[in-house]
Amino acid sequence: MTSYLFSSHDGFGLGHVRRNTVISGEILRQDPAAEITLVTGIPARPDWLDNAGVRVVSVPPLIKGSDGRYRNSTMSVGAALEMREHIFLREVRQTRPDVVIVDRHPFGTSGELRLGLSAARRAGAMITLGLRDIIDERDTVRAEIAGESWHNVGAVFDQLLVYGDPALCDHQAEYGLPIEPTYCGWVVEPPAPGAPDPRLIVISAGGGGDGQAVLSLGLNVVRLRPEMRAVVAAGPFAAALPKDALLPRGRLAGRVQVHPHGDATGRLFASAGTALQMAGYNSTAESLAAGLRPVLVPRRRPRREQAIRAARLACLGLADMVDESASAAEVSWLLDQPRRLAPGACAAAGISFDGAAVAANRFVGIRIDGAA
Repeated sequence: MTSYLFSSHDGFGLGHVRRNTVISGEILRQDPAAEITLVTGIPARPDWLDNAGVRVVSVPPLIKGSDGRYRNSTMSVGAALEMREHIFLREVRQTRPDVVIVDRHPFGTSGELRLGLSAARRAGAMITLGLRDIIDERDTVRAEIAGESWHNVGAVFDQLLVYGDPALCDHQAEYGLPIEPTYCGWVVEPPAPGAPDPRLIVISAGGGGDGQAVLSLGLNVVRLRPEMRAVVAAGPFAAALPKDALLPRGRLAGRVQVHPHGDATGRLFASAGTALQMAGYNSTAESLAAGLRPVLVPRRRPRREQAIRAARLACLGLADMVDESASAAEVSWLLDQPRRLAPGACAAAGISFDGAAVAANRFVGIRIDGAA
């Protein structure tokens, strides 16, 4: 029996923990006897996290604000980091993992994973760092890698996986990683089968904590298009939005459905004719995998990851990109253009969606071979 320990960085988005749960599901498919523990600090618990078939351990959340600083709503950042360090080290000692997978920040937000990772390495665990398709602007990432937060990565980590494709971002060329990466493809669940409704638009705000602009823009677009219906996927952090941000009024009330917070959105994209959404990792991968050519409304703070992703996908012809200040009329014009991708369009651009299987193969196959 192989033991896995995942650590998910957290913030307003859900990309980190979502990737880890999808990879966990693939590991369990290949190795049903695997024991998986996922350490995360997300303050909201989406349904898909509780139903992932893994043991979830909570640590105090640290949310990065628009100023780039982390905060916790009930305790000091120092106290939160101390608890996070203690809990992760405890889980390493108790679960004795064969494999440890850390998402995005190799040693945590401020080094709180170092003690636990050192203990796991001494015990013989395989230590893996996973990175999303695009991290941030080139110079910002290079400065981060050259700093203390990445110190000794090459000596601690056995492998580095990129949950994306070099067609969108060549991490080694752009960022200068200390370990040669393995590109897995995007980590996304296969889209649910179904016939898409060309009159249905999905309006998605990712995690939802900073999605008011795209939600308001989407509702204004639907007001202009009386033939359209909409499903609003506001995200589990939408409680941070003004109370009336998601209340369709007047003639919209019968044409707009608010999707339950926390549900996975892949099946929504599979049933829709188009999407207006933020450009976070999860929802972008899900819409493209479902064959949509989405209209992306990226956020630009506290990092430019979404803007870079949206611009590059637009250059590849796989999406359109507008700013948060775009008018509903501008977006409405885009909706009259082809909104579904031609079969094989992503593959032709070099983008694949089998990241979970490729990542799981790096763990399951290696450990089974090693045990043999």
